Amino acid sequence: MITGEIRSKVDRIWDAMWAGGIANPLTVIEQLTYLLFIKRLDELHTLREAKANRLGTPIEEPIFPEGKNPAVEHRPVDCQELRWSRFKNLAPEPMFNLVRDQVFPFMKALGQNGRDELSEGEGSESSFSSHMKDALFMFPKASLLANVVDMLDAIEMADRDTKGDLYEYMLGKIASAGQNGQFRTPRHIIRLMVEMMAPQPSDAICDPACGTCGFLVAANEYLRDNYSSEIFKNAASRRRFNEETFHGYDFDSTMLRIGSMNMMLHGVENPDVRYKDSLEETHAGDSEAYSLILANPPFAGSLDYESTAKDLLQIVKTKKTELLFIALFLRLLKLGGRAAVIVPDGVLFGSSKAHKTLRKMLVEEQKLDAVVSMPSGTFKPYAGVSTAILFFTKTNSGGTDNVWFYDMQADGQSLDDKRTNLLDPELLGPVPARQLKPEEHAKNNLPDVLTRWNNLAGETGRKRTEQSFLVPKVDIAANDYDLSINRYKEVEYEEVQYESPKDILAGLNELEAEIAKGQKELEELIG
Repeated sequence: MITGEIRSKVDRIWDAMWAGGIANPLTVIEQLTYLLFIKRLDELHTLREAKANRLGTPIEEPIFPEGKNPAVEHRPVDCQELRWSRFKNLAPEPMFNLVRDQVFPFMKALGQNGRDELSEGEGSESSFSSHMKDALFMFPKASLLANVVDMLDAIEMADRDTKGDLYEYMLGKIASAGQNGQFRTPRHIIRLMVEMMAPQPSDAICDPACGTCGFLVAANEYLRDNYSSEIFKNAASRRRFNEETFHGYDFDSTMLRIGSMNMMLHGVENPDVRYKDSLEETHAGDSEAYSLILANPPFAGSLDYESTAKDLLQIVKTKKTELLFIALFLRLLKLGGRAAVIVPDGVLFGSSKAHKTLRKMLVEEQKLDAVVSMPSGTFKPYAGVSTAILFFTKTNSGGTDNVWFYDMQADGQSLDDKRTNLLDPELLGPVPARQLKPEEHAKNNLPDVLTRWNNLAGETGRKRTEQSFLVPKVDIAANDYDLSINRYKEVEYEEVQYESPKDILAGLNELEAEIAKGQKELEELIG
């Protein structure tokens, strides 16, 4: 967690950007991302310098090579002048001119040189560098750039956790601003899904609508916390973790830059984060490539058949994006691959032929593991739509026996537009600092979801009046493969004893008599 002091520093940077004329929060994040990247380049070059000095050898793959800036033709400066540690001490006007005319072109060129400057080896450009090709420098004036550079330089970002949390805090400001329809899946919901899926070092993890890479970041944190010695035991395992474990697509180049930087600041230098329209492009190269999918794709609107990937239409013929994404997940998963994906409630009970076909496919041809229903305020203030998390395994041969349903009623935050915390921070999320008391569970169901999921054997005896229960496949088939929890949840009605009408009337007569008596006494007093 970042400290209050760092939060206030970030807030001051944000305020300075707004006051300086950069009002769009996505643009603010993007411009700060470029500066963080430039700072990161200098840090990496310094590390390689230190290693070379220790060994008494030349610097291996220097980011800032000797000689003039190769990215510009007109008056190129020495590459060493492009380093953050050098230009941060310049006066505002010279700094502005250097960053705009020299540093920025140099940074953009990193993605075009055919070599990965940010990891150990050659042959491929880094994920972030490759998305820098169409980046724009949008600081309007020198004083603003100098002010922001000074404030960023004053924030201590030595360790990975601080850098990652700081960037997450910045990304939270996109959500609070709610611009451009961009809003993130709440971090505690992401963490719940990751904890329930429990990724392994051998997994190839994919989010086909990755946005800011929230799911991939959380999976990275889980693997580091639980399998650190395994993923970092040698150079080959480190390379696999950094380059082959995490995969994300998006068709918004701004989000690709932000998502790649998010991964980089969380310690993953070169994830496979790339431009792709998941629903419109064929998936020949990615078919059955991944063992775990974590996603909350944008479910909005419809596509024309002509613009929809043909391999998805072979699975389910529909124009609805929410159904096409489920088909996409099935297409991308390996046999035995697992998925945890957020869907709008309409997917669970929609009555169209495509809805029913897809649900039947999940139940009869694959292995549907669980449906976790979430409260309707989970995505406020952006959307009040009810959603659920589907958990399934690709088998192509069935395997559904019992489906586990959980009725989540509270996620630790108020379900209004403010989404304020209902408990202390250490008691929030799926893994609180201690076991929650009953009154705390009523405000945060996430730890209970995880506990019950990890002990499905103990769910067999639960009644359908409880918060979670198992439903046999035969019951789901009998209900036209409806997957909404309300179809199976039984409500207990408490018997309430009321007075008989005769007794109620007698009581009213007594009251009227008392009123009449009091009124008569008052009249006598008045005279």
